Formats: sequence, C-alpha cells, structure tokens
Amino acid sequence: MSVILRTKNISKQYRLGQVGTGTISHDINRYFAKIRGKEDPYIKIGESNDRTVKGGQYVWALKNINFDVKEGEVIGIIGKNGAGKSTLLKLLSRVTGPTEGKIFYNGRIASLLEVGTGFHPELTGKENIFLNGAILGMKKIEIESKLKEIIQFSGCAKYIDTPVKRYSSGMKVRLGFAVAAFLEPEILVVDEVLAVGDAEFQKKCIGKMKDISNSGRTILFVSHNMTSVKNLCDRGIVLEKGELKYEGEIEDCISFYLNNNYSQEGSSLLEYNLDKDVFINEVRIKNTNCIFEYSTDNIEFEILIINKIQTPDIVLGFQLEDSNGNALVVTASDDYENDIFKNEKNHEVKVKIKLPSNVLKPGSYFVSLSLRSSTGIKFHRIDSEIVFSVEDNITFKGVKGKFRPNAIIEPKIEFENI
Repeated sequence: MSVILRTKNISKQYRLGQVGTGTISHDINRYFAKIRGKEDPYIKIGESNDRTVKGGQYVWALKNINFDVKEGEVIGIIGKNGAGKSTLLKLLSRVTGPTEGKIFYNGRIASLLEVGTGFHPELTGKENIFLNGAILGMKKIEIESKLKEIIQFSGCAKYIDTPVKRYSSGMKVRLGFAVAAFLEPEILVVDEVLAVGDAEFQKKCIGKMKDISNSGRTILFVSHNMTSVKNLCDRGIVLEKGELKYEGEIEDCISFYLNNNYSQEGSSLLEYNLDKDVFINEVRIKNTNCIFEYSTDNIEFEILIINKIQTPDIVLGFQLEDSNGNALVVTASDDYENDIFKNEKNHEVKVKIKLPSNVLKPGSYFVSLSLRSSTGIKFHRIDSEIVFSVEDNITFKGVKGKFRPNAIIEPKIEFENI
C-alpha cells in the first residue's frame, strides 16, 4: 500500500493568555529575526503541553510528530484530554497550519472535528451538503448522485430544507457525518464528536466507517471509547502532552495507553508530586491492566492523600463518567459523614473506593477526583486522568455477562488512617 499521508516533524505552538496572536514587540522581534535570516526567537521558549503545571506564555500543543498513514488504513489516535489529539486533526484537516514541519497529502480530506464545523448557519441542510461538496472539490452532478443517500443516512429528511441554525447538536453531527462519509474523500478525519449522537446512530457510524475502510479509503479516528477504537482501527498512535509516545498495532496502543503508569505490584499507579499543602499523592487501580471483565468483583481504587497543614477539614470528591461524558457516580466523603483526617496527628490517609464492574456497560470510563474544604476552599483536582475499560462479551466462571443499563451507582467507600 502506498503512503497517502505523511507528517514530518510537525509542531504547533500557542501563546497563552488573553491575547492569543502575540504582541507588537514580539512581532517586531520576529520581523528583524526574519530579515537577518535567523529563526523565530520564540520557537525555542515553548514549554511542553502539561496543563497541570502553571508556566510561561508559550506552549507546544504538539512537538515533533512523525508518522505515515498508508492507503486504506484506519488509524486510532488516543490520549488523555489535552494530549494534542484535536490539534493534530486540525493540522491534518488544514484548519490551521503547523508552526514547524510539513504535512504531505495524496488525496482529498473530509473532516468532522466539532459539532457544526463547516456548516453555514443561515443555509439549509441541503444547501450545506452542496457547499461542503464544493469545498471538497466535487462537481454538482457528483453531489446530486449522493444526495438521497446522505439525507436518508442522516435521518434529517424532515428538516433538510430548514436552516442549520435551528438544528440540535445531534442533528448537526448526523448531517455532518453523512456529508463527510458519502462524498467519498480519500481521507476521512473524525474527532470524538460522535459522542454527541445517540447509541443507535453511533453504531451506524461505526458500521459506515468499516464500509469506508473496506472500500480502500483511509480514516483517522479520535475517541475515548476504547471498545470502538479496538473494533474499528488497525493501527494507532498514542499522544501525551503533545508528543507521540507510541505507534503500533491498535491493541498494543490501547494497552500502552491504559498501562502507561503500570506498577509491578499488580495495580495501575498514577503518582502526583505537587508543591501543595493538601494533595492526592497517588492513585492505584487494583487490576494488572485496567481492563475489567464482567464479574461480581469490585473495581477498587486506592487514593493516598497527603495533608501537610494537618487540618481535619478535608473533603474528597469522586466522579465517574462514561466515554460520552455522562456522570454515573458523583459523591464525596462528607456524604458518608466521615472526616478523612479524624485528628490533627494524621499526615496521610488512604481512601478505598469500590465499584461493582457488572453494573457498567462495555467501554471506557474516566475518574475525576478533588480535594476541598467544607467551606469550598479548593486544594487539588484531577480531571479525567484515571482511565479504565470494561470488556464486552466476557465469560466469567462459566456465566455469560449481562450488562444492566447505566444508572447512578452507589460506591462503597472505606477510610483507612495511616
């Protein structure tokens, strides 16, 4: 298979703060550097894209990304929130240009990056189909030949002559995906916007993308749903803090992503060494690979909290979300009328949170944790950095798993003073 897309040392730098395009002094410095034949003086000062650390004005959203995509491949791009996935897709879709490096193409690209991207709100759904087709370089007769299929697949026939500004976010995603898929680009780029659609439409989209890949076209797919990524993609890349950390077969990529902080003690370990008075020091997931089978066993989290100021007034918040952003568990230690630090002599406390795996549907799940005082003073927060998956169709002890619908789950919380 020939290479249809190649990235060569691509990097993207952004300036943080209220003004995102630079200042006059920076522009003057860049101008004089350019006329003297020197490189941009601000290229060297960018920091890595670690959103948990406060830093300077410039940040590398992506740094030195190199990979090839062959014709007909389905590539999964995975990583934490803020890893650079959406920035990479915007570069590949030519929405923005790289600060450094080059991208080589050998075909037309259609992209679905955000809800309503590429739609003119004042035009009707049908008019936007023709507009998007024209942008892709298709002739009117080509678009007309696909029009009926696009409208039927989107399920928006009743509203196809209504301005898009009156569409719901789900309807925009439906029409946007249908346009991108049926206008037959050589490369289809899909961000995690499919999470907006309902389960039935997501299933249709996955099926359509499989048909697209079987026809020899190329797909780049971003999703937090590891089950969808595993079922659809052949190969993958893992991004972390703007850097490409792993590239290979999709199952290997998923394992690397889920076990990136794997410890030798039989649990997934995330460590946080922060310059704070009260903080979460480490989180362990009691499983060797963070992929849980259907069973009556608990998914167990161990959270070590450090309290340097020895205040007993600390509340631990726990939230569990599915890959669509639905909150399944929202609880806090004060719901259980239990003070984490029972007296001022304790500096460390281990909190155990247990969830039954058999109430979760197959897919990926994200845990957020927070520490605050009872009066609302914020100490530390970890947003969606703790990830685990539940596998589908797993036989456990001879019993076939039946997954109940997602609902608010009552966790079991234990407090252990160290």
